[in-house]
Amino acid sequence: MKDLIEYIAKSLVDNPDRVSVVEIQGEKTAIYELRVHPEDLGKVIGKQGRTARAIRTLVSSAATRQNRRAMVEIME
Repeated sequence: MKDLIEYIAKSLVDNPDRVSVVEIQGEKTAIYELRVHPEDLGKVIGKQGRTARAIRTLVSSAATRQNRRAMVEIME
């Protein structure tokens, strides 16, 4: 899952070397903290949060297939 988030984020930003994903594992839920360069924050969030919502939907769907729950948080 971490690789999926990293791949999507690196495809969107101008500074792919500054993308990092930290995984916080719970019993049934995993939280992924996505950090990008401050200049790329708008590209990851998108207009009215549409890009961020799409990333969260993809990750949630992939996690559901594994009988897990995943949340993506975009950190500043």
